[in-house]
Amino acid sequence: MAPLTPSDALAAIVGAKALPRTECVKKLWVYIKKHKLQDKKNKRMINPDAALGKVFGGSKGVNMFAMMGLLKKHLKK
Repeated sequence: MAPLTPSDALAAIVGAKALPRTECVKKLWVYIKKHKLQDKKNKRMINPDAALGKVFGGSKGVNMFAMMGLLKKHLKK
């Protein structure tokens, strides 16, 4: 996959270096697990903190399958 440049909001989480979408998702999951943002009852839901909320558009909870749609807005060629 071609490297994509993250937006400023996403760069705060995954770094400013251009990287393929797959690597970006891996780094995003590392951040989610490190900060324990995955819902304890429903593991499919992510409860964003302030930094991740900027990427997810201020949503209080995001389904992990909808995460890719929100993420593509923050990656540019």
